[in-house]
Amino acid sequence: MSAPRLHDILRQHVDRGTVPGAVALVACGDDVEVVTVGSVDTEGTAPMARDSIFRIASITKPITAAAVLTLVEDGVLTLDAPVEEWLPELAKPVVVRAPEAPVEDVVPASRPITVEDLLSSRTGWGLSENFSVPAMQALLSVQQHNRPFREWPDPDAWLGLLAQVPMLHQPGEAWLYGTSSALQGILVARASGRTLPDFLAERIFEPLGMRDTAFEVPAAKRHRFTSSYAPAADGTLNLTDTPDGDWSSVPRFPSGGGGLVSTADDWLAFARLLLNAGTTPDGHRLLSPTSVSRMTTNHLTAEQRAAATLFLEGQGWGYGGQVDVTPADPWNVPGRYGWIGGTGTTAHITAPTGTVAILMTQAGMTNPSPTPVMRDFWRSAAGG
Repeated sequence: MSAPRLHDILRQHVDRGTVPGAVALVACGDDVEVVTVGSVDTEGTAPMARDSIFRIASITKPITAAAVLTLVEDGVLTLDAPVEEWLPELAKPVVVRAPEAPVEDVVPASRPITVEDLLSSRTGWGLSENFSVPAMQALLSVQQHNRPFREWPDPDAWLGLLAQVPMLHQPGEAWLYGTSSALQGILVARASGRTLPDFLAERIFEPLGMRDTAFEVPAAKRHRFTSSYAPAADGTLNLTDTPDGDWSSVPRFPSGGGGLVSTADDWLAFARLLLNAGTTPDGHRLLSPTSVSRMTTNHLTAEQRAAATLFLEGQGWGYGGQVDVTPADPWNVPGRYGWIGGTGTTAHITAPTGTVAILMTQAGMTNPSPTPVMRDFWRSAAGG
């Protein structure tokens, strides 16, 4: 990767007004290149810095999946265990008879939902290709993506609401986006007897030195916290949150699906854990090589991948993140693992080359397709 060339590519997006700023990090072993461009907000009140803090949205998901696997290794959970032991609200789910059926036309689930179903996002709840079907509309009334987590009910209340929504598919039958990771976060809290923020801090963030990763940004760090924006139809950016806004305290619903803030270097520490087969730089084992392999290996059939083209573009899914299975674009190396965040973030590891590529921006996505700045970054990081 050429850092000056990457700087020029990202600078073009800032100059066009696509993003107010960006932090890009590409690492291979001890060689780490970091590029910063633009500002923390559209007013240019401070330049973007390597340690700027971002709402990382769905690149929270791999971290939550790792937390579930630590409980598997502790012997608290097993992959084939029905989740109803910890999530009794989900003990008797029903499924719509067909994806287009009314929410009243249901059949019982053919088997219990398992921990593995949650990890592989084949729970039966989640976003599908067709947002207009009744079961999807019912889910969206509970899983409100246009509302900050601060406005969601607490996890217990949310889970009670979800249990009243029929599943779109039988457990294990289809990959559906989003809901499974939120459920993983609740599972971690209930199975561990801790809050999700406390568990992640103790078992992942502190051992890895992820000092800026959390569900809130304290006052002392807010000078490093970026503002957040949503692109309007005319291409301008509308402010959606400020440093003193929705992340000023831990929300009632600390979402394992997308509630974290972090920095590029913090996510690099997590990425290196996966590249090092679950071991920290000082030799402390957080995950077994088997758990890391399960996280970063595709679990979907070709049919399941084909039905999820809107989100996966033909690629696969491990636990908490996409796994590339076909070189559709220059950056799609088979085995590449990671994901994207709706707030404008991406993070991937490519184990065959030992490469980590992380992009943090504060301009959100308007649909599930990766944005031009994401694709330009991936192309540059891949040497294209």
